Amino acid sequence: MSNVLLIAAIVMLVLLFLKVPVYISVLGGAMVYFVMNPGVNPIVFAQQAIIGTEKISLLAIPFFVCAGIFMNYTGVTKRIMDFCEVVTGRLPGGLAQVNVLLSTVMGGLSGSNIADAAMEAKMLVPEMTKKGFSLEFSSVVTAASSMITPLIPPGIAMILYGCIADVSIGKLFVSGLGVGALLCVTMMILVGIISKKRGYGTITTEKLTLNRFGKALAPAILPLCLPILIIGGIRFGVITATEAGAVAIIYALLLGLVYREMKLDSIVTGLKESVATTASIMLIVSAASVFSWVLTKEQIPQQLTNWMMTVITNKYVFLIVVNVFLLIVGMFIEGNASMIILVPLLAPIAANYGIDEIQFAMIYIFNNAIGALSPPMGTLMFVTCSITKCKTAPFIKEAVPFYILLLINLMLLTWFEPFTTLLVDLFY
Repeated sequence: MSNVLLIAAIVMLVLLFLKVPVYISVLGGAMVYFVMNPGVNPIVFAQQAIIGTEKISLLAIPFFVCAGIFMNYTGVTKRIMDFCEVVTGRLPGGLAQVNVLLSTVMGGLSGSNIADAAMEAKMLVPEMTKKGFSLEFSSVVTAASSMITPLIPPGIAMILYGCIADVSIGKLFVSGLGVGALLCVTMMILVGIISKKRGYGTITTEKLTLNRFGKALAPAILPLCLPILIIGGIRFGVITATEAGAVAIIYALLLGLVYREMKLDSIVTGLKESVATTASIMLIVSAASVFSWVLTKEQIPQQLTNWMMTVITNKYVFLIVVNVFLLIVGMFIEGNASMIILVPLLAPIAANYGIDEIQFAMIYIFNNAIGALSPPMGTLMFVTCSITKCKTAPFIKEAVPFYILLLINLMLLTWFEPFTTLLVDLFY
């Protein structure tokens, strides 16, 4: 590594620690490299910033973002929540269980963990505290369950990873169903254990009969069909991931007409929110693309690959090292930015070790999801706490069992490949 690149990396990290916006921090680091390297044409800086956002497949991001936002204006959330209440009503910690299941189901509709956390923090946390749940526990469950969202199709993280590493987005979507379900089930078990220990009650004692299930499912069936429509369309080659995003928008608008809850001003507001959210993502993509070019020019991927293959001979040791590294990175750097910079470095090395590309992708995305919940810069933690008015210190203390659960799940994905590839092998 050259001294110039080292200085550029230090500048970027310092800016990140100073809480400068991610895209400015990354661009700042890249700019230092170009300024201190007169042999490099500065025009390349602008070229790479633009080229990084030109992939057609990246259009899926604004499409799915827009579809998710439109879904929130169609009355879907209330129908899904009623369905979740019926399914989990008899389990210990009823409303907390609804929280987890709702995040899992809504992940297939919104694709945004921040939006999911904000929604549930406003809708469910006040109800949970009224029912006797502590504010800290309610906030932690909300934030922790929201990290399931990026793992459920159409998660934005999977689309971005697929574009960067040239991995089938359809296969990532299918794998995400299994990984998301694993995290959902294990988190519901943990919530049940804690709730039973603390005496948090159920919503109802009424048995879940086929009739009750059918009545709850009927209003929710149309939005629940969206993930099936997306995955099925991509799997059978009817539509691409980008086209699936456009289909999702049309589907959301049709639901708005069916439920008669979406108004013209809601569409305008939804479009404004979509533009703002997409812009924030694409600015990070653009900035990180420039820094990624710098790393490639300095041949960091090749050097890192050669060093890794020399020092580490076992693929599981490599995965453990990567997990530790990504968990630390996730504490300080936004997931999308780290993905664009690090995936081109790490994915080829993983391939050299014979690690399945889908398994490595889900391990990477899972690590990013944990980072969003981890102090000191976890976005899910701060978004949830800012809405619920929960203090950070008690939040972190309450979250310890959930951190342990997440690490156990991460180890399962690391050591047992079928957790990430079984559904892919069945469907593809």
